[in-house]
Amino acid sequence: MSNFQTSIHEYLETLPLQTFNRLYQKPATCLAIFRLLPPLGKQIIMSSLYVDRPIPVADMKLWFKEDGALTKHREAMQRLRALNIFSEDQGYYTMNATFLEQFRNVLTGGGNSQSFGLATSTPDKHHVDIAFLDDYATKQWEAILHFMVGTTEGRPPCKGVLNLLGRSGLMTGGPGDGENMDVREFANQMARDDFGVPKITHKGFQFLLQDINTQVWAFLLQYLNMAESLNMDLVEVLTFFFQLGSLELGNDYSSETLTPTQTHLLEDLKAYGIVYQRKRGSRRYYPTRLATTLTSGTPVMLGSHTNATKIAAAAVRKADDEEEDDHGFIVLETNYRMYAYTDSPLQIAVLNLFVHLRDRFPNMVTGVVTRDSIRRALSKGITADQIITYLTAHAHAQMRKHSPILPLTVVDQIRLWEIEKNRLRPSPGWLYSQFNRQLDFESTLQYASELGVVLWSNQKRRLLCITADGHQAVGAYVRKLILRHKEQQAQQQHQAQQQQQHHQMASVVS
Repeated sequence: MSNFQTSIHEYLETLPLQTFNRLYQKPATCLAIFRLLPPLGKQIIMSSLYVDRPIPVADMKLWFKEDGALTKHREAMQRLRALNIFSEDQGYYTMNATFLEQFRNVLTGGGNSQSFGLATSTPDKHHVDIAFLDDYATKQWEAILHFMVGTTEGRPPCKGVLNLLGRSGLMTGGPGDGENMDVREFANQMARDDFGVPKITHKGFQFLLQDINTQVWAFLLQYLNMAESLNMDLVEVLTFFFQLGSLELGNDYSSETLTPTQTHLLEDLKAYGIVYQRKRGSRRYYPTRLATTLTSGTPVMLGSHTNATKIAAAAVRKADDEEEDDHGFIVLETNYRMYAYTDSPLQIAVLNLFVHLRDRFPNMVTGVVTRDSIRRALSKGITADQIITYLTAHAHAQMRKHSPILPLTVVDQIRLWEIEKNRLRPSPGWLYSQFNRQLDFESTLQYASELGVVLWSNQKRRLLCITADGHQAVGAYVRKLILRHKEQQAQQQHQAQQQQQHHQMASVVS
């Protein structure tokens, strides 16, 4: 839970006070942000909720007697001040008046009830149940993940998803990753394959290692970063995200109360499997499990993830085992052989990024961790630490009984293969050559060394390689040397001409 909480808080803390005041006008938003707070932050809010006057800082410190609790109290208050829930002035803590009013409405059932969505009053002719919503969310979300790892499972993602994959740096098809390109142009080029075959990046593989809540929030936060370029109201977008986290799974809600911005947002969220709408323009929509767990912190287990868990638990189990690992399915041996008890095409595709797969059975795949398979992963930007982290996080329950979990021989060898590949590292730079005088080369080398921008030098051949950042300063220094030499040459020529004229006049006189 801490992964996606951290990313949301980091984003929210960058917003101005005016934006927070607009956000806190909705009770659903206040509840969502409260649910995302650490336990001590929640306790401080609940203890201060019905205190009608500012609280002295010294009095609040008395609530926490132990030294460790005081440290946590300072951290919690720092977070609450960053979210503009509390402010400190002249030794007193004061709660944001808008947040205070609306959060009281949350607890007492007052205020605008439509903040939590407007349930439809008529039954849906087309039956939609929780099983259908889970299946829909699984197909939509895993289609994105399959595309990232390069498999053909499911339909390819739409242009809106390509925008986020490219702009967030999770995938790349060529230089620049589309970061400095217009959103629509990047999507068009990705769709036309102008960049070549899209590939997962270092950041994208790290994305696959996260839990589903963190993955979903990573998409939504990137969407928020693009909201301004799409002429969307940031507050309305955030409000709708927090509203979805307060809805009830399996219920349908009316789309007629949504603003134009939120209606457009609803269309995009369908592509991620966060909401379901039978057809465009329908008057009702259903939140899926990806939506209802946005702020709850409850781990999301969708379709193939759940099946893989059951298979992994049933494949290797002793009669006296009472505990099951909810996520482990990988067995790695000291001879580099790997056995993965899963039938999930997505998990198999992820393993194929750094494992040489050999055999596939109905409930298991086997493979070997080889030098070529690891180098193939390293060439895609995946690091040895990420591979080790993935294997550790998904280790089978039987492996977790040992310490360390993974065989040290395999772990060390993976790191050695990475070191072997990274013996040479390319660095952009500028090459300075053709120095006419050794003194000029030594002077330039000394100046660049003082700046700390020297990549390589050769005194015999008078060659000097400078970092890209140091080129401007060193280039200016070299231009001064050249200008100084030209001035000296001009003076020498002038003196030579004067001496020549002097000799000519002397000869005439004589």
